[in-house]
Amino acid sequence: MNKQKTVAFKTLGCRLNLYETDALASEFAKKDYRVVDFNEKADLYVINTCTVTNQSDQKSRREINVAHRTNQEGITIVTGCMATNYKEQLGKNEAVDYVVDNDHKTSVLSVAEAHFNGELVDVNNFEANLFSYAPADETFHTRSLIKIQDGCDNFCTFCIIPKVRGRATSRPPEEIFENIRQVVGFGYKEIVLTGVNLGRYTYEGYDFEKLVEEILDIPGDFRVRISSIEPDGYTDSFFRLFNHPKLTPHLHICLQSGSEEILLKMRRMYTAYFFKKMAHQLKTLHPGFNLTTDVIVGFPEETEAHFQETMATIEEIGFGHIHTFKYSVRKGTRAERMPEQIRGNVKTERSEAVRKLADDMKLAYRKSFVGKTQRVLVEKLMPDGSASGFGEHYIPVLIQDSGLKTNTFYEVHIHNIIDLEEPVLAGKVKSSTEEFAKFNVKNV
Repeated sequence: MNKQKTVAFKTLGCRLNLYETDALASEFAKKDYRVVDFNEKADLYVINTCTVTNQSDQKSRREINVAHRTNQEGITIVTGCMATNYKEQLGKNEAVDYVVDNDHKTSVLSVAEAHFNGELVDVNNFEANLFSYAPADETFHTRSLIKIQDGCDNFCTFCIIPKVRGRATSRPPEEIFENIRQVVGFGYKEIVLTGVNLGRYTYEGYDFEKLVEEILDIPGDFRVRISSIEPDGYTDSFFRLFNHPKLTPHLHICLQSGSEEILLKMRRMYTAYFFKKMAHQLKTLHPGFNLTTDVIVGFPEETEAHFQETMATIEEIGFGHIHTFKYSVRKGTRAERMPEQIRGNVKTERSEAVRKLADDMKLAYRKSFVGKTQRVLVEKLMPDGSASGFGEHYIPVLIQDSGLKTNTFYEVHIHNIIDLEEPVLAGKVKSSTEEFAKFNVKNV
């Protein structure tokens, strides 16, 4: 009798990678592989890499070395954006057995099966397909990620994504609808739409707005969240969709800079004025809306005046959360050749300034929910009986009550902030009589 093979996964980078890893892991499980923790010995390690920054490359290389040290008898398959960007270099790495680029990522299981069957494996002989992932009935997350689009045509001067993900390609809508119907049938309560540039979705008469509108009409008790999105590609009526109870009032829209001049140098497809107008419109239509963003500091030629314009823009808009990135040179991009690269210590100072402002805004935003109600999807049960999850505004909530279940919605009354460093909301589950359950809330 053959011993059941084990497989371990490590995912770095974006939600698109998370979706693809979930789908791959589900396929391996259906083939009777046992999925184990990445730090355990396994017959196979699959590392889904990121290459968006130098730090991403370093993290990816570190995980490759971890797999090699953990079990040198196992095989390692490296896939994802770094595998596409450094395919030849990784192919010479003794810690890597197979390099599978993004175009062939759906074939990772086939590559592994061929190897274990003793066949000679040429990754390029497998079918290239960006969307042929089977719906995952078991994933590493409570939410179900749904890939609707891949690639990008914007070619920002700092970005390597068009090189490693290719040109913008949209998935047929009927495939998306069927994927969602299936995972809702599996029991998932939150659907996260993901891609590289969601707002540019287009397929035979469908734009992003029409696609989302029809997704919201799919029957079932679930909610829909839109992952990171560029501030372009919207129709005038897009924001009305947030009136639908299934669509969560949260968007992560990438600002990158609040300076008009720097946005032009970045070759972003919008202005700071447009972004501010859009943000104000969104918050006016939907009070309490959680708008989060990305900001890059230290872009080439960014002066102190440019940086202060970014700080002023951030203060004017008021974000619920900000991911701050220090500009990282990516070979092959236009920004690599720009003069006046900013010194590392300046980048660090500016990053710290944004972080402090962002922390103050996050705390103020989350405090605004004290005394209000959130519909929380429980994701984790703690040993002490408490439970944690996220409300519809994508804010973390800690609750404690008897009989709570994961992957279940609860109406929670928010009564406190319990961690000022990373502000978590504390709440009590509403009973059927609208009384609040009595229990203690502990710090996390």
